[in-house]
Amino acid sequence: MNTHRIRVGIDVGGTFTDAVAVDATTLELLGQVKVPTSHHHEDGVAHGIVEALDRLLEQTDCAPADVAFLAHGTTQATNALLEGDVATVGLIGIGTGPAAVLTRRLASFGKLELAPGKRLPLVYAHVTDPQDTAAVRSAVEQLKGEGAQVLVASQPFSVDRPEGEQTVLDAARPYGLPMTAAHEITSLYGLHKRTRTAVVNAAILPRMLATADLVDASITKAGVTAPLMVMRCDGGVMALGEMRRRPLLTVLSGPAAGVAGALMQERVSEGVFLETGGTSTDISVVRRGKVAVRHATILGKTSYLSSLDVRTVGVGGGSMVRIGEGRVTGVGPRSAHIAGLPYACFASPGQLRDAKVDTVRPMDGDPADYAVLDAAGGRFAVTMTCAANALGRVPEGDFARCDPESARAAIEPLAAHLGTDVATAATRILDAGIAQVKAVVDAMIRDYRLDKDTAVLVGGGGGAASVTPHLAHTSGMEGRIARHNEVISPIGVALALVREQVERIVPGATQEQILAIRAEAERAVVAQGAAAEGVEVEITVDPQTNTVRAVATGATELRTQDRSHRADDTERLHAAAASLKTDPAAVHVLAGTAAHTVYGTETRRRLRPTRRPIRIVDVDGVVRHHAADAHVETTTVSGAPEVLARLVGESTSYGDGGVRAPALRLLLGSRIADLSGVLDPQPLLALARSELRARAADEPVVAVLEVRS
Repeated sequence: MNTHRIRVGIDVGGTFTDAVAVDATTLELLGQVKVPTSHHHEDGVAHGIVEALDRLLEQTDCAPADVAFLAHGTTQATNALLEGDVATVGLIGIGTGPAAVLTRRLASFGKLELAPGKRLPLVYAHVTDPQDTAAVRSAVEQLKGEGAQVLVASQPFSVDRPEGEQTVLDAARPYGLPMTAAHEITSLYGLHKRTRTAVVNAAILPRMLATADLVDASITKAGVTAPLMVMRCDGGVMALGEMRRRPLLTVLSGPAAGVAGALMQERVSEGVFLETGGTSTDISVVRRGKVAVRHATILGKTSYLSSLDVRTVGVGGGSMVRIGEGRVTGVGPRSAHIAGLPYACFASPGQLRDAKVDTVRPMDGDPADYAVLDAAGGRFAVTMTCAANALGRVPEGDFARCDPESARAAIEPLAAHLGTDVATAATRILDAGIAQVKAVVDAMIRDYRLDKDTAVLVGGGGGAASVTPHLAHTSGMEGRIARHNEVISPIGVALALVREQVERIVPGATQEQILAIRAEAERAVVAQGAAAEGVEVEITVDPQTNTVRAVATGATELRTQDRSHRADDTERLHAAAASLKTDPAAVHVLAGTAAHTVYGTETRRRLRPTRRPIRIVDVDGVVRHHAADAHVETTTVSGAPEVLARLVGESTSYGDGGVRAPALRLLLGSRIADLSGVLDPQPLLALARSELRARAADEPVVAVLEVRS
């Protein structure tokens, strides 16, 4: 029997459920399986999850007890909303006077459209006094009589005074319905948006609870003792108990799994991740080692759900080529999969014999300009994958690689039709396909102010080779395809960290309030199984909106990678020099800890101040942070408070925009503590002191400061 401890990631897609096993120590991929997603089984998708796990354990020769971590991502919540397969929500509004006017307007959520012609099923009842138990129970009976399957209680200002919502739910508990209070879903102000987010969460709650119970019971029956985790839409995982409370956090988690894989496996610190399937490409950003997150739009309305900022383009590996007037006019959005046609490049040269180009209308309502080949072996679609193979863009061993002779035979008839050669025709196809992708990538680089000198394009998904290599070639950016790109999503699930976000609107937040919010986020991930000593918390204080946000992440166990893979001093130096785009001889070690080294150089520009760009490189030789101009100073835990007070005082700027403390990062032990989201010097120093707590007095601390203009 194998003695590996493994991390298992399972990604439940619309068609297939993919599962991977990753060595818990080295993070090496040990096995992967694919099974049909079991939508129509009596146990639903839970059956496919367990089947995938059983096959994975058999393939890797592991026992259920060897599973150290088990997580799954699912499209179930997203599909439920898209298809309108949701429960009827009973909304109880609370309040008198002006508050009653506000809450009665919430009944309009019943007009939200889930799918064409299908609205959110919602019934409304009002309670003036939450302490009036008889009135509350009468309201619940009314809602049950009108078909309510789940309850939501909402009251103005419940973020500050949650007692009313909680009292209503306590009185309704004997009726046995799943229920939630609006303040439990988000602690941000805005009655309308807060309640809408809670209502959508409630609509999928019964279905998700049923699935959670089935999966939990099945995993336990299989003998797995590791707690089951679920993928969130912001790139982390949460405990099953949290998913039962806030299933809405799993909406849009499909793309989040892929970028989590890129972040953890590929160690991307700055770049764009493109996950390409057969029909579309999901594009997301990693900036300074973190995924880009924003409040999601659900059912056409903004919500308080923080999710990955992902933008989807209708171009994938199976996208069909469109032609007209002797030229390539476009690619997609229709794919060979939807048209029910095989890719021409995966046919044998014999099947493509005597091929003639024709144009078709793949589906009713489509334009009749999609190119197909009618050949000896039948009808075939000409796709992005065909063009990428013909140009040699698909590397050996890739999921989408085909026989080069077949690839040329797939493009040759179209090239003749266009009056050109195979290479030119293939280039025109890829140019047309990536044009849409490039426009979105360029926009995201601008939106997030990525440093184009260090940003990389990373391709994932089975269709990665049809988009990313050609985009990198034409844009001049560095690009690569992720290892095991066809299973990057379940790898992301397997490697993802426990994540929790706490948001509060606190006008003029004090040091104590900011530290309390930080502690709350830290406690939340520890309660879900994260090892306390490895938790990192990023704090952002937005003075314009008075929002204090704490994002805590941590591993369910302290993972120690195989040290045989660690980079030596020379490799790390060359990684820094390549990122700095300078000669290694001009790069110097400025500071370091056991886990990170800070490299720097100088950039002298005529009539302008000298800049000191730096790179922080970890022990694996990966650039974890970069700055165009930074000050670096080494001290110890005991000396840090005085040193940091001096550095922050010297680097804080004052102007019409208010006080702006420097962006501060601390290298401590194995961590980079990112405090750059705090602009006020005093809370910044208080947070820095909290990071130093419980550390040895002589432990080295490296401070990296960037002055804000």
